[in-house]
Amino acid sequence: MSNFPIYDVIIIGAGPAGLTAGIYALRGGLSTLILESRYPGGRIIEAHKVENYPGFPEALSGYELVQRMLTQLENFGGEITGNAEVLALSLANAVKTVSTRQHQYTSKAVIITFGVKRKKLFIPGEQEYLGKGVSYCATCDGPFFKGKAVAVIGSGYEAVEEALYLTNLAEQVYLVSNDNEWAAPAALLTRLEEEANAQIYSGYRIQAINGNGNVQSITLNTVIDNTPQTLSVSGVFVAVGVVPTTAILKQAGIAVSPQGWITVDRAQRTNIEGVFAAGDCTGWGFQVATAVGEGTMAALSVSRFLKKQKK
Repeated sequence: MSNFPIYDVIIIGAGPAGLTAGIYALRGGLSTLILESRYPGGRIIEAHKVENYPGFPEALSGYELVQRMLTQLENFGGEITGNAEVLALSLANAVKTVSTRQHQYTSKAVIITFGVKRKKLFIPGEQEYLGKGVSYCATCDGPFFKGKAVAVIGSGYEAVEEALYLTNLAEQVYLVSNDNEWAAPAALLTRLEEEANAQIYSGYRIQAINGNGNVQSITLNTVIDNTPQTLSVSGVFVAVGVVPTTAILKQAGIAVSPQGWITVDRAQRTNIEGVFAAGDCTGWGFQVATAVGEGTMAALSVSRFLKKQKK
């Protein structure tokens, strides 16, 4: 038996979608529990600058944006239960059960705002030098490489953002596309090209991460003719995309797409009554604005759902 009350709603995840859902749920008078396995904010914490979130023309860091969201949540009496990795979900009954390593919680509704896992390169040296020069988070680990040469691997928005962030710390930043085409906006690439200590390697693929105890270099091959090239670096930041976390969802009976994203309707409802999902785990947008919108709709849908249950 749980020693906690039956909450109106449990929100799993404290990224932009979860924080927004929490703000709306609390403002709507719902007893709300927010569980977060790591740290509030999710992947947006890693953003050097957020320039496309409406209402902030001056741009601000992902950390600053999250702090504002947290302050707003606290203003409505909300708080986040940290270090609460969800291990199991029992969602079929009217009262839902969410189990973490420490406790078991119950609620009338659940909003899932799981984040996503980083894709890996699966190349020699990646696993061997993890934490010894290989990282999946520039904001987290970038300060360890002040005055050193680093490489960022990836062709999308996130990869260029991480490279831009690292230009403020590292002596030299190499951005390696690892693809034939860039998925990042041209304007963002132009900004990186204007940085004196940045160099873009287009048309190359990383083949190996090399070192002796710690990362010392990377081996690249050209896409056209496989000509090898070695770059001396102390750090490698992998930013090649994300994948959903699906195992626990499937076990709970939640419908997911063939790609592993949670299937929801326009009201953010899943296939299980009283269970909703929002944010990156639904596979749409991958932007703060879309996560906030989905979090808003999920919380409003929970309110409507609970009102119907009372009738």
